[in-house]
Amino acid sequence: MLFICSKYKYLLYLSIRFSSTFMTPQKFESLKENIIAQLRAHLLPVLYYHSADHTLDVIDAAERIATGEKINGTEMLILKTAALFHDTGYLFTAKNHEANSCLIAQSVLPKHAFSELEIDVICNLIMATKIPHNTKNKLEEILCDADLDYLGRADFYELSQNLYKEMRVFDKVKDEQKWNEIQVAFFEKHKYFTATSNALRATLKATHLITIKKELKIQH
Repeated sequence: MLFICSKYKYLLYLSIRFSSTFMTPQKFESLKENIIAQLRAHLLPVLYYHSADHTLDVIDAAERIATGEKINGTEMLILKTAALFHDTGYLFTAKNHEANSCLIAQSVLPKHAFSELEIDVICNLIMATKIPHNTKNKLEEILCDADLDYLGRADFYELSQNLYKEMRVFDKVKDEQKWNEIQVAFFEKHKYFTATSNALRATLKATHLITIKKELKIQH
């Protein structure tokens, strides 16, 4: 599941077009357009869940949660940038993709006026999304909640099915019964960190868990 280096170099090459002396919301949108285009062009088509659409979804969720948590300005841009890069490592491999995502961020972001300290923060945010979560601050909590925002949404079953299909491709789950067992175990351990996510998602997430448990009984 390894992409050739030329595609990675191409990603870095395109980023130079958007280099700037300071980052603004408008320039972030240009950077986002660039990175999303690369994800759409070069991610494996069997990444049914970890697609460019997932990245866009996490960016939107991160912004929504951050607004609820009174985060704005530079912190919001750093958070959204981390969301943008958090799964770029899938361009190379699913295993330890967070570390590869950091390598890409460290290569691209200096051309967009992010300081070394800001890039370190972004990489810490990306690494915080690795499960099991080990968050150390509010921004990391927001990004982790954004990454799993779908657990408490109406489109959960569609996205869950996409993740199941993806995991089947990589032999991480053998059938739907095992998948539902994994989901129940994950749901029972998972808790949203932020008050905003708990208010928006916790109730429907609990309903989804009940539904999955009922499905397991039918399968048995």
